[in-house]
Amino acid sequence: MFDEGIKTSFWISAEIKRCDGLFLPVTILHRGDDARGLVLIKQYIDGQRCILHSRIRDMEGRLGWHNPLGQEAVDESRADDYITRQRQYDEDLWVMEVEDLQEKYSPAI
Repeated sequence: MFDEGIKTSFWISAEIKRCDGLFLPVTILHRGDDARGLVLIKQYIDGQRCILHSRIRDMEGRLGWHNPLGQEAVDESRADDYITRQRQYDEDLWVMEVEDLQEKYSPAI
C-alpha cells in the first residue's frame, strides 16, 4: 500500500507526473492539506460521465482506494454533487481531475 510517511502534496506531484507520462491531462480542482489530506480523483471517461476514486483509511489506519459511487461511470453532475458534499465535511481534501477518454487510468498504489 501507500508509504504512510509520504506527504499528500508529494504524492499528488508524483501522480501528476505519472499522468503526464500517460499523456492524460490533470487538473487540481481543490488543494487540501499538504501533509495529510485525503484525495478524491474524478476520472473523466467522456464529456458527461466519470468515475470517482477516493483515497481512504481502513480500520487499521492503512491507506487504500475505493469507488464511492460504484465502479461504473456516473453522470458528472452526480459526481460533482458528491465532491461538494465531501468538501463540506473535509476541508483538507484534495480533488484531482484526470481526463481519460481511453479508460487507461487507475490511481497509483
